[in-house]
Amino acid sequence: MANEAISPAQQEANKTNIQTVESIHKDTAGTGRKDKAAELIESSERIHVSPEQNKKVLRKVDLAILPILLSVYFLQSLDKTTLSYASVFNLVQDANLDPDSDQYSWLGSIVYVAQLVMQPLVAVLLVKLPMGKFLGIMVFTWGAILCGMAGSTNFGALMATRFLLGCFESAVAPAFIAIVQMWYKRAEQTNRNAAWYSMLGIVNILGSLLSYGLGHIKSDRLHPYQIIFLFCGLLTVVVSVAVYIFMPDSPMEARFLNDDEKLVAVERLRMNQMGVASRAWKWDHVLEAFLDVKTWLWFCMLTAVSIPSGGITTFGPLIVQSFGFDSFTTILFNMPFGAVQIIATIGGAWLATKLKKKSPVLILLCIPPIVGIVILLVVGRGANHRAVLLVGYYLTSFYPGISPLIYSWSGQNTGGDTKRKVTTSILFVGASAGNILGPHLFKPSEKPYYKRGLRANLALFVTLIVLVVLGMLWVTVLNRKHAAERERLGKAAHIVDLSMEKGRQVDAEQAENMQASGVGDKAFDDVTDLKNEDFIYLY
Repeated sequence: MANEAISPAQQEANKTNIQTVESIHKDTAGTGRKDKAAELIESSERIHVSPEQNKKVLRKVDLAILPILLSVYFLQSLDKTTLSYASVFNLVQDANLDPDSDQYSWLGSIVYVAQLVMQPLVAVLLVKLPMGKFLGIMVFTWGAILCGMAGSTNFGALMATRFLLGCFESAVAPAFIAIVQMWYKRAEQTNRNAAWYSMLGIVNILGSLLSYGLGHIKSDRLHPYQIIFLFCGLLTVVVSVAVYIFMPDSPMEARFLNDDEKLVAVERLRMNQMGVASRAWKWDHVLEAFLDVKTWLWFCMLTAVSIPSGGITTFGPLIVQSFGFDSFTTILFNMPFGAVQIIATIGGAWLATKLKKKSPVLILLCIPPIVGIVILLVVGRGANHRAVLLVGYYLTSFYPGISPLIYSWSGQNTGGDTKRKVTTSILFVGASAGNILGPHLFKPSEKPYYKRGLRANLALFVTLIVLVVLGMLWVTVLNRKHAAERERLGKAAHIVDLSMEKGRQVDAEQAENMQASGVGDKAFDDVTDLKNEDFIYLY
């Protein structure tokens, strides 16, 4: 195929290829041995993607996929943080919770208990089911459940609805990571993951304003927390309809791409060495995911950062309130916290993309929370210390920039469809466990200092730095092993990782040389990273 023009005959051939592959999807879904993209690629000649084609398809993908990811994660983050906003508007008193017990903490933790329980099932469903339809149904269900929380007026009812909420929210973030891996080159993935994850910061700004407004509504029938739950739930239900209709299941089935663009969308992902989607569950991938050292390093990293995340998400507004502010002022002072989150998440992703390295940026992002926690531990709670305390609190809000980088680091270093999704689910078990533990390090009765929780969080950020260094060293060892294996097979020991070149494409001569040497031949064979000697690990 030519770089620029495509002949009518070739267009017709590509159309036939697409139709053939789509029929194969219907007839053999879940039974194929290779990635589904392989069926599309093998039914035509290996093409060279020009920079113009790459840019055009990438723009189309961004316009179709990113708005859905951003809006859904905004709503999920809003739904999660409604509990902390509701706490400021007397949830503990209105729902008759015991302020001296762990009841409020358990309301924060139970969502993550549900997510932890659901992860094995989520991993299977993400491999087996069409991604777009599955995501739309999950979003609709959690929105309906959130509406039901408006009828919960005691601890038992709130626990039950929060558990169900966690069950149906459990697929969202793992699905988003899989979607980004399915559509984007490795150089493009970090910024896209950061984009949807930055909605946490947007929620802390807009959610604070929303709760501020909803909290002023006077009702003889509903408490302020019930109004907040009902509004957010109805909004989620409306958005779920758009998700179901417009979210494509894969690049091979995207209605917004024509036949030639589908080929380009798949071919440009070849050097990811990760495949696209197989819809086939492979137990050898599962075993390798559990035996892979990388999996457990990232698991420990996410657990370490999720414990502070769970505690601060649930108790953040109460910590600010302990500085001596009233309910509405507390909500407003939580807005800069969101702005810092956005800067940390987007800025960290930008820097990691520019450096083509995750680990140095992860270490850098751990430093502000360490400084902020020290400030909160040593500074008194007098009115004259409020400005310093707010600065310390805002410094802790750099932590949301850490999680998307760990997920991207994992996703970019894991090959094989089943292995990727099992690995992501394992990581979410760690994240869920951390978010379960986090709120229990704090108690409302420990205000205004919350020293036990803050000391534990300080130790965890230091531990995270150590884990990142260990991850760097292990990835370096794996790259050396693969280079030696390539050399043994007669390939080049050192190859250019084109998946990390943001704007660069191989020219025709380079593409021919790489094809002749066999580099990239296993890209769509649905093999794992450890079994693909062409796979280049990133640190």
